Amino acid sequence: MFESSPGPRLFALPPGADFPQAVAEGLLTRLKDQPPEALARVTLFTNTRRMARRFADVFAGHGPRLLPRLRLVTEIGRDFVLPDLPPPVSPLRRRLELAQLVTRLIEAQPDIAPRAAIYDLGDSLAGLIDEMQGEGVAPEAIMDLDVTDLSGHWARNLAFLKIVQDYLAARDAAAPDPETYQRTLVEAQIARWQDTPPKAPVIVAGSTGSRGTTARLMRAVARLPQGAVILPGFDRDVPPVLWPALAEAEDHPQARFARLMAALDIGPDDIAEWGTPAPDPARNRLVSLALRPAPVTDQWLDEGPKLGNLDQATGSTALIEAPTQRVEALSIALRLRQAVDEGLTAALISPDRQLTRQVTAALDRWGIEPDDSAGQPLSLSPPGRLLRHVAALFGRPVTSEALLVLLKHPLTQTGGADRGPHLRWTRELELHLRRTGAPHPTPGLLTAWAGEDGDRQHWTGWIIGWLGALPGAAPQPLAAHVADHLRLTHALAAGPGS
Repeated sequence: MFESSPGPRLFALPPGADFPQAVAEGLLTRLKDQPPEALARVTLFTNTRRMARRFADVFAGHGPRLLPRLRLVTEIGRDFVLPDLPPPVSPLRRRLELAQLVTRLIEAQPDIAPRAAIYDLGDSLAGLIDEMQGEGVAPEAIMDLDVTDLSGHWARNLAFLKIVQDYLAARDAAAPDPETYQRTLVEAQIARWQDTPPKAPVIVAGSTGSRGTTARLMRAVARLPQGAVILPGFDRDVPPVLWPALAEAEDHPQARFARLMAALDIGPDDIAEWGTPAPDPARNRLVSLALRPAPVTDQWLDEGPKLGNLDQATGSTALIEAPTQRVEALSIALRLRQAVDEGLTAALISPDRQLTRQVTAALDRWGIEPDDSAGQPLSLSPPGRLLRHVAALFGRPVTSEALLVLLKHPLTQTGGADRGPHLRWTRELELHLRRTGAPHPTPGLLTAWAGEDGDRQHWTGWIIGWLGALPGAAPQPLAAHVADHLRLTHALAAGPGS
């Protein structure tokens, strides 16, 4: 599919291009004279599972055909097995092990952090370990830092970071760290490719090389006889003399590309076009100039006037200044609803999960369910919320508010019984509790409210039954505590007669 090249083979797509669509069309164009099975021989590595699904949908949109082998860069060991490499340690086990090490440090130095921060500090250490292992940085590189000329808290930080060295030294060889496991697989695959280069095309599409292991895989694929790397959002408006400086600008979006070019000893002119032009070149030039790093922001004086009329560059952009996050979420939801009405595809990109949840809630009023690539945490799903409400009942008196929250939950009494009477009696009970102002729904109060109505007596008896089964504040084993939670949750969902 690719012509022979003496150097690494890299392609790029401009900012704003539909990356999966452009990559798929480029592959189909390059294989149009090949037999149908040629596309199935292509191995396409993507950075996310969502991107892989999007590739599959795009290829399916071009008619019935065999699909390429879609793989994730994190699943490099899917097609081969290393018999001497055991599976990685589980996240829960690692978290508990790090928590134990942090606990020992806090017990030895109580002024370093409160005990309430044990798990937060352990999670921070886990993130540091992932980054160190992914970048191939040994713990000794940090422990050997000279901090004699710095303030005392740097020495305390090194004492704290010694936990990383102790953890990795004591790490059971039967369960390597996840990043170590991934790096070992990548190194083994690279060695296999060096011994026996694949004849079929291998492509890494969409990755920027933000992690050391992924960057190493990209460099190896770019050097394969039929390998290629397709970079997303490559800025060709950056002057060639500026690329070496971008490699040191950690906060610049093109910094990873600059490091990749430096590692491969190539320049921006050596990166070929994949075949799709920029959808808005004027906007790309404006954004590129706006993102120049601090040492060269004076280039605005020279290049700014050359941009010409900015109306064309900013014609497709809009700015909304919302006074509150709720107004911001509603504004975004209205714009997404407009896109749905017009039959367009729109995406919300935000690191603020609270904002995205508010947008999802606002879209629900119009019956629009967005495809959230980040998923939904279990604690925020309907079963998770019910479990959280049940857990809040243990060890304390049940309030009228807590009881009504449980009775109104959409999963309560959905085990086959008629939910209509349940909702009607819940409403009547709420009105009664609000009129009387009873802070706690006692069995006597519920019995008196039920009166002589047999069905209502049966329903209140069900409530009194599971309220009376709640354990008190006395400690109990964790397994029994969890079992009580699940038992009560099942009783709520099943309804009377369960």
